[in-house]
Amino acid sequence: MGTDAAQNTTKVRHIRLDELGMETVNPLMDRQLISGERSMLARIILRKGAVVPEHSHENEQITYLLEGVLKFVVQGEEILLRAGEVLVIPSNVPHSAVVLEDAVDVDIFSPPRADWLNGTDAYLRK
Repeated sequence: MGTDAAQNTTKVRHIRLDELGMETVNPLMDRQLISGERSMLARIILRKGAVVPEHSHENEQITYLLEGVLKFVVQGEEILLRAGEVLVIPSNVPHSAVVLEDAVDVDIFSPPRADWLNGTDAYLRK
């Protein structure tokens, strides 16, 4: 699994992403998760056509797109996110996304996404 499940620790950790396993969430999405005490980083590989259905969560989300193009819908507004751009989504704001070009993104969540860490994120696993 692509998860570094150790949480709630004050120990400094040095993690090499190329040595961390990759979790297949669905046929069009893979991810790696690293969680600290108060924040979580997710590296997500998305293939063209992948859909993240509308959802919201208590976690503030910062999405930094490294490659590709994503079309977000946030509170009814379409936002095209391209490589090199960042989207900040506040807590409890409904949002969805469609992958227009194969993409690699880094998401930061605060607090960590418990549903992603414990595998109860069924909305993504369809």
